[in-house]
Amino acid sequence: MYDAEISRDNPSCFVFLIDQSGSMNDGFGAEAGKRKADALADAINRLLQNLVLKCARDEGIRNYYHVSVIGYGDSVGPAFSGSLVGKSLVPISDIANFPARIEERTKQISDGAGGLVDQQVKFPVWFEPKAAGGTPMCNALGQASSDVGSWLTQHPTCFAPIVINISDGEPTDGDPSVPADQVKALASTDGNVLLFNVHLSATNAAPIQFPDSETGLPDDHARLLFRMSSLLPPHLKDAVQQQEGLAVSEATRGFVFNANLVSLIKFLDIGTRPSNLR
Repeated sequence: MYDAEISRDNPSCFVFLIDQSGSMNDGFGAEAGKRKADALADAINRLLQNLVLKCARDEGIRNYYHVSVIGYGDSVGPAFSGSLVGKSLVPISDIANFPARIEERTKQISDGAGGLVDQQVKFPVWFEPKAAGGTPMCNALGQASSDVGSWLTQHPTCFAPIVINISDGEPTDGDPSVPADQVKALASTDGNVLLFNVHLSATNAAPIQFPDSETGLPDDHARLLFRMSSLLPPHLKDAVQQQEGLAVSEATRGFVFNANLVSLIKFLDIGTRPSNLR
């Protein structure tokens, strides 16, 4: 299970559920002066750029993946901007070809002598920060279930789709475990849909990454998100162990509590790591 080849003839898909509630205006842990909404937008845009690069070949972008970004706050729905506004499960070639805009940003690189120098880089933007309203997580999970269910009717043998939910608070529209179970009940011939959860931090406390039990999680909401999260399949457990040096077990789940920006980016990199591209 979870070893289907990902190809242009048999693509897989990612769905990102992004909390855009009013509390995303709060600061993001140790990131001085940076809102959680802004830090998350940067992380998602960087992730989309990395997915494009993973699919780049000499002849162009191969459509190994289709990607959806669903925002939830004062409304719930597709959250791409620019030419992709209103679209769900967009082929990765469309993402490559239609960023909303390209920003010029400064990146520090090694000067070869032990120091750092500034370098101007191009930063494509597909997703804009937003922070307003409540946290309708149940609605967002329902939208993911509908979109992924439709995808699976057209791609029944695909590598199992991955849904990643990123939030900083408790849902305001009910118990999310019910729609979460509906998402995880969907399946291709390769395995059930994987649902991972990330809780965003407003503190400097160390995150709890990829736990295998509820022990140490501080409250009922954290424990609920842990239970909602899928067990990591073998190739992602290997990545967690080898890349991050974290202990894993058969009970390790795709969950990070109290994530700072660094752990969020690492989680997204591991969570979207391909198993077998052709």
